[in-house]
Amino acid sequence: MVATLDDTKRSAIAMKLADMKTLQQLIIDNEQRFIGEISDNDIRERLQKMLDDDQKNLGIIETAITQYGIQAEPENTVSRMVEKIRQLMQGSELSLYEKVFQHELLKHQQVMSGITIHKAAEKVGADVMLAIGPLNTVNFENRAHQEQLKGILEYLGVRELTGQEVDQGIWGRVQDAVAALSGAVGSVVTQTSDKQDMNVQDVIRADHSKVNTLFTELLQSDNPKKIQEYFGQIYKDLTAHAEAEEEVVYPRVRPFYGESDTQELYSEQAEMKVKLDEIKSTNPSSPEFKDKIKQLMDAVGDHMRQEESTMFAAIRNNLSSQESEQLATQFKSAKTRIQQKMGVVSQ
Repeated sequence: MVATLDDTKRSAIAMKLADMKTLQQLIIDNEQRFIGEISDNDIRERLQKMLDDDQKNLGIIETAITQYGIQAEPENTVSRMVEKIRQLMQGSELSLYEKVFQHELLKHQQVMSGITIHKAAEKVGADVMLAIGPLNTVNFENRAHQEQLKGILEYLGVRELTGQEVDQGIWGRVQDAVAALSGAVGSVVTQTSDKQDMNVQDVIRADHSKVNTLFTELLQSDNPKKIQEYFGQIYKDLTAHAEAEEEVVYPRVRPFYGESDTQELYSEQAEMKVKLDEIKSTNPSSPEFKDKIKQLMDAVGDHMRQEESTMFAAIRNNLSSQESEQLATQFKSAKTRIQQKMGVVSQ
């Protein structure tokens, strides 16, 4: 069996990512319900913008999970909590103010989960930092949403207690708070501006960056156990990536990329799989292990450069932005299914 990096730590991070995905879906469901229950047009518009962000952020979380390379189930406690909150949101036990208050707490939980995952990734490896990098966008927007929700809570609370409308200056204060937050984390804000769904080039390029980082970490290590662990992650990442490309991407690009060039990509990945299996049966302590890794890295590098130059150009010239984003979704779905066949982390 191929070893993977720091299995216990990585499995824990995978489970926390699964928790975030489960909570994100609950957040989306809540916001859809609030839009139907709230009559004020201004608040409805603010919630709709929030919902649009959160639907895109669910895709970002799914992308981070796929790039991370380990599929997990959410913790049982989180699943039970989500079910209880869902029942409360659907029932009449809580007032609208109380429901939105619980929703703001969920946003806070998402923020803290994102920060925790980021800090844990710093301890595990550079490749993990690359994989979870897109979560920066989710973390920032959840913080900005918290400020919006504070304003909505003030509006609902005052009206619920007094029957009167709140001072409209509240939204100026909310905007100032979001602006201050933007100034504090400017590099993250840049990622969120006019955010679009990731296209297939973005997703493939992110996979390439992660495996290149793993190659670097492996070649810099002198610890046979760590070397084997790094290779284990390379093996799994390259296998899932290649199979998803062959299932989804290559058939889609073949008509405009050309039969010869597309077949070359298939052939290169077939050779890569042979090299992976050869290395898998090689002792990581032996001198030839790293030599074979370097040969694999060179072959994979040539393959990546072809994809990122000529194939990406063909995609840009022949697919619309929407079509490229749809292809990215299909690629991620295929890769997730393949990863699940390799093993799902559970409690």
